[in-house]
Amino acid sequence: GALPDEAPLLGDGPLRLFAASDDLTVHTSSAASCLAAHLNRLQAGDYFSINAYVERNAANERELQAIRHAVRDAKRVATMLGFGPRLLHSTGQLHKGGPNAGVFLHVTSDDARDVSIPGRASSFGAVKHFQAQGDFEVLAGSGRRIVRVHLGADVAAGLRALRETVTRGLA
Repeated sequence: GALPDEAPLLGDGPLRLFAASDDLTVHTSSAASCLAAHLNRLQAGDYFSINAYVERNAANERELQAIRHAVRDAKRVATMLGFGPRLLHSTGQLHKGGPNAGVFLHVTSDDARDVSIPGRASSFGAVKHFQAQGDFEVLAGSGRRIVRVHLGADVAAGLRALRETVTRGLA
């Protein structure tokens, strides 16, 4: 019922980055350098996927689509955006079982409002977090190229910072 303590690779403003691969640890001077190194893993024939475990609303989708478009235009690769946990039942199967052609950006946040599960020690927010964590671990364990960015409680500010950081990293 409780979320585990996690140690980020780095914290930069409202962003906390978690990496599944040690090869990004040399890029910990800033979130922009770390995300640039992650996005530089994209090669011809690869795709970029944002797996967003945040509230699906128009404002969040706008920010995430702007990030997706920036990566698409700079890297000239196919891109996709999915909202979790729903993506686990559709494109998530491709991510885990298909060819190792994806470069993934998991986006998580704290829930502004969380609801307890009746008769259980945990909440719906905790279940969503565990689903995101499980997806991250399966992708990482399959050798997929993945970074998770945690936005904290202020998702709007976090997404703006993430968009600006990715844009700097692509420049």
